[in-house]
Amino acid sequence: MNHLGYVRVMCGTPSLKVGNCTYNGQQICAMIKEAEAKQCDVVVFPELATTGYTCGDLFLHHTLLDASDRTLRKIAEETASCNVIAIVGTPIRGQSGVLYNAAAIIYGGSVQAFVPKCYLPNYSAFNEVRYFTPFDPEETDATVSFDGEEVPMGSFVFRVEGGPVTYSFGAEICEDLWVPNPPAIALSQMGAQIVLNLSANNETLGKAKARRDRIRAVSAQGMCGYAYCDAGADESTTDGIYAGHKLICENGKLLKDSGLFGDDVLVADIDVSLIEDQRRRRNMFTTLDGSDYTFVLHVEKGESEGLERKISASPFVPANPADGEERYAQILNMQGYALKKRLLHTRAKTAVIGISGGLDSTLALLATVHAFDLAGLSRKDIYCVTMPCFGTSKRTYDNAVAMCNALDVTLQEVNIRAAVLQHFTDIGHNPDCHDVTYENSQARERTQVLMDIANRLNGMVIGTGDLSELALGWATYNGDHMSMYGINASLPKTVIRHVVQFCADRAEPALKAVLEDVLDTPVSPELLPPTDGEIAQKTEDLVGPYELHDFFLYYFLHDGFSKEKILYLAEKAFEGTYEKDYIEKWLNTFLRRFFMQQFKRSCLPDGPKIGSISLSPRGDFRMPSDAEAFEWLNA
Repeated sequence: MNHLGYVRVMCGTPSLKVGNCTYNGQQICAMIKEAEAKQCDVVVFPELATTGYTCGDLFLHHTLLDASDRTLRKIAEETASCNVIAIVGTPIRGQSGVLYNAAAIIYGGSVQAFVPKCYLPNYSAFNEVRYFTPFDPEETDATVSFDGEEVPMGSFVFRVEGGPVTYSFGAEICEDLWVPNPPAIALSQMGAQIVLNLSANNETLGKAKARRDRIRAVSAQGMCGYAYCDAGADESTTDGIYAGHKLICENGKLLKDSGLFGDDVLVADIDVSLIEDQRRRRNMFTTLDGSDYTFVLHVEKGESEGLERKISASPFVPANPADGEERYAQILNMQGYALKKRLLHTRAKTAVIGISGGLDSTLALLATVHAFDLAGLSRKDIYCVTMPCFGTSKRTYDNAVAMCNALDVTLQEVNIRAAVLQHFTDIGHNPDCHDVTYENSQARERTQVLMDIANRLNGMVIGTGDLSELALGWATYNGDHMSMYGINASLPKTVIRHVVQFCADRAEPALKAVLEDVLDTPVSPELLPPTDGEIAQKTEDLVGPYELHDFFLYYFLHDGFSKEKILYLAEKAFEGTYEKDYIEKWLNTFLRRFFMQQFKRSCLPDGPKIGSISLSPRGDFRMPSDAEAFEWLNA
């Protein structure tokens, strides 16, 4: 699993007795061994874990400091065989007798380096300057004497080599996170893909949310993974309480959250290959010269099994339903305002939509109605054109009519059967041959009808095609591929389904009933004759499930993942739903079609970018139309 770019990080809040270093060391050792059993690469502990954070003036006693040194040495010795890097909070004496609040980097039976705290709080319940000395992060050649050796000390970027994945991490301590320019940002700019925070942050009402928001913001700003480990409830409660809050984030996304007073251990896999990819794409990310701050750690590490992070089967859809409702309302609003601007700018008197009774044209109509309402225009100037032909089913036709009536727009019917048959005669095509010519002739005739009606009515043709169809090239070139404004162009099929459901849940009974039936209707271009009155041509039978294709699209385009990695993640996300061979079959289809159909995307009409991905040739994605898929298919 590691070769796919994942680094497994564990945050551990061990049982603690304030001032009892021997006991604390035993608990830390047990937790390091637990981290190895969980196949973790790195484990991070709270601030001053060897002594306890709340020792107060005991930090001024050599007895406590000597005990802490012995404990640190014992931790290194007892975990020498553990193939995991441990980051342990400890006090450490520096030159001239000053005391630092530091993180000890332990691996291979010894303390490899110390990372001291740069910013010391001296407000409210905190009085660290009474005991500790702040460290200047610009210093590059500091050392401290520990266990008879001079051990490097500084704000290092630790480069880990020798395992399945090479990665870099840095550490900061508690208050460092909260300053205006946290060390995490400089560490990220010097190459650290993961930042570990050893913390002892007392709990007060509302602080957990502020902490969570801050960590997400810093991980987004630094484009890094961020693991935060807080001191727990075993600290002294003389003047406060500590809740053992542990969080692991990645590029602003919360991977896992222990909650307050939750489990003692939190484990997640941070995707360092994704972090590198995002940094390449966002070339505004400035890289600092970190050569003087780089510390290389050589490890001997095998592959980890499984995956310690949740993989959503619907990456475009918010996991939290409340977030989803806000998102879908925003999507409809963005579509409405975008179309309003285009209508007013072009002085269009009408909007013309090909209404099929399917999912995409339904959302296009709902968005157009919203745009007209925003602009103060009459809904009667929205012309919905239904164009029945060989494949039109009664169900979709009835839904199209009922929807237009419920929304109080103008409905026009143009039966194109005779025109298409005449066209077959003109080009010498046998109408009994239901091939691509049979299908595409209908799609192009429909587009011609819409364009000409728009010309007659001084209007604009509103496109209905979506992002999923564009990715697969599932559109007739110069047919439904073309419009005057593609309102759905950056919305994948899975999101469109949720937005229509959102509208249905808030609609009047008549509209709600038709929207619910649209949602229940199989996706189809309806270009082949119905079988016993039912839809004969189901898109997902031909190109595969859209929920799979949207999953592939997200990780291929948004994250730039390889076929191997996408397949691995899809297996996890769709476990119990689809077998691996089935997923791989449609993943190969996705990759082949994505490359072969680029020529259709190279000449798309305008359309608003609404989500995180767009295939507009003028915006997010630019690819030659004759690029080969070979390397992606065979990676």
